[in-house]
Amino acid sequence: MSTGTVVIVIVVILIVAAAVAAGISQARRRRLRERFGPEYDRVVEEKASRRQGEAELTEREKRVKGFDIQPLDPAVRAQHADQWRHIQERFVDAPRNAVADAQALVSTVMTERGYPTEHKDQVLADLSVEHAQTLDHYRAATDISTGATAGTASTEDLRQAMIHYRALFQDLLGEPTGDPAAVNRDEVITSGEDVRTRVPEASDYGPGPAVLAEHEAAPEIRRT
Repeated sequence: MSTGTVVIVIVVILIVAAAVAAGISQARRRRLRERFGPEYDRVVEEKASRRQGEAELTEREKRVKGFDIQPLDPAVRAQHADQWRHIQERFVDAPRNAVADAQALVSTVMTERGYPTEHKDQVLADLSVEHAQTLDHYRAATDISTGATAGTASTEDLRQAMIHYRALFQDLLGEPTGDPAAVNRDEVITSGEDVRTRVPEASDYGPGPAVLAEHEAAPEIRRT
């Protein structure tokens, strides 16, 4: 085989190898985007390069793969759904306590599913692998909880925290996150009409600052 032929073969091999590598890289990028959603863009933006961001997300996958993540037993799942309902009902009288209880319940469910919960930043990274679509909810909720501890969170802030915690809570329990009433299905009163508890909008209470000051964001029994 002549030297020219050898060079051509080597060039062809290099081109094919580069094409294969590019295809693998694109497939990995597409998979990571689909899995991590908005978290993909956030991590890539934080890192010095896209490659470093994708390496970080891949490391998260490897770490979580080593956990023994298990679904909740149906009885335990129902028990936690009932606990959430009671926490939500207490919001009207003690919103800060209710938010603290919601945070604790979410942490309990994480632990029971198999997630470590000791370090906040690591919790966010671990959750991003399987719960990326509700991760921003949890991030927002914990920020509000920090404000509540410092005494800077308003009642509306606390109402939003309950909504954010509920999103991740539903996701951890395996409920469809697009169904606001999913967590509350065990709360349906079978008296001919469905009655569900929810965290309401402030406008539900009508005009009047006195009413809003006392009842803003209170859980409500509403007929549907």
